[in-house]
Amino acid sequence: MKILYGVQGTGNGHTTRARVMAKAFRQAGVEVDYFFSGRDPKHYFDMQDFGQYQTRQGLTFVTEKGRVQGFKTLKNAGVCELIKDIRELDLRSYDFVFNDFEPISAWAAKRQKVPVVGMSHQAAFLSDNVPVTGDNMLTKTMIRYFAPADVYLGVHWQPFDESIIPPFIEHSSPVDSEYVDNKILVYLPFEDLGEVIDYLKDFPAKEFYCYHPHAQDKSMAHIHLRKPSRVGFLKDLASASGVVANAGFELSSEALTLGKKLLLKPLNGQFEQHSNALTLQKMQRAQVMHYLDQGALDDWLNMEKKERINYPHDPTVLISWLLAGQWQERQSLNKQLWQGVL
Repeated sequence: MKILYGVQGTGNGHTTRARVMAKAFRQAGVEVDYFFSGRDPKHYFDMQDFGQYQTRQGLTFVTEKGRVQGFKTLKNAGVCELIKDIRELDLRSYDFVFNDFEPISAWAAKRQKVPVVGMSHQAAFLSDNVPVTGDNMLTKTMIRYFAPADVYLGVHWQPFDESIIPPFIEHSSPVDSEYVDNKILVYLPFEDLGEVIDYLKDFPAKEFYCYHPHAQDKSMAHIHLRKPSRVGFLKDLASASGVVANAGFELSSEALTLGKKLLLKPLNGQFEQHSNALTLQKMQRAQVMHYLDQGALDDWLNMEKKERINYPHDPTVLISWLLAGQWQERQSLNKQLWQGVL
C-alpha cells in the first residue's frame, strides 16, 4: 500500500502532527510520500522525518502584527498557480491520500477520484458540538471545501463526538527535563518581534525564552531570543513553568500534556484560534488576552501550574484503522484513542 500525506505548511502545528505520524508509518512499514504547501520552501526546518518531500506554494493567510490581513491574503492567493498544481499532481500510484488540511493534494485526489481521509484540527469544527466563537455562515463551508475529503477526522482536546480523536504528542518530548520555576516559553510568531520584546521587558524576575521566525539566537538581560528549532523548542518547553503563545492547537496540546499553564493571545481575525481559546477557558486550562496585555501577564505569572493531561503519543491504532479501509466506522477508533486520556 502506498499513501500520499498532504500537510498544510502554514505555521508549525500541522508539521508537528505529521512528524508523529511519519515515525509511526515508518515503524509500521507503510510507504508514504509527503507533500507540503502553504509556506516558502526555505522556511521549513527540521524536516528529516519526511525524506524526499515535495512542496508547493498552496494557500495561506497573510498576517501582520497579530491580525489576519484579508486583502493581502486574497492578493497573494496565487489562484492560477494553485489550479495548475492541482491539475499537474499525479496520484495514480497512490491507494489513497491522507490529508491534514492541505488543498492541492485534496483537490487533485477529488479530481482523479482517489479516496481522501482528512485528519485535522480544522475538521473538528464540522461538528456542531465543538465550542466555536468568531465564526460566520461561511466558516464550515470553507473548512469543508478548503481541503475536501471523503471521511473527516477532527482532532481536539475533548471527545465532542465520535468523529473527533485526541492529539498525538511526540514521545521524544523531554518530559523529565529539570523544571525551572521562573522560566517562561514565549511563542508569538504572528506578532511583531519588537512589540513582543517591549511586552516582556518589564518583568525582570522571569527568564523569557522567545522563539520567533524573525529572531536570531541572542540574549538581552532576561529575554532570550531563539530562532526556530524544534529540538531547542521542545527542550525549553519541557523545563518552562508556563507558555505565552497565540492560540494554535498543537503547541497548546503539548503544553497540556506537560502540565504547563497557558496565557493565550488568539490571532485576530482567525476564528479557529478564538475558538481554541474558548475551549481552553471552559476546561479551565488557559488565561486569554486579546492584546499584549501586561496586566494579564502579571496576574498569570502568579498562577499555579496545572496537572498533565495524558494525550496519546502512539498513533498505531489510527494507522491500523487507516490500512483496514473501514473508514465510516469511527466509533471503535474513537473509543480506543480516548481510553485513558481524561
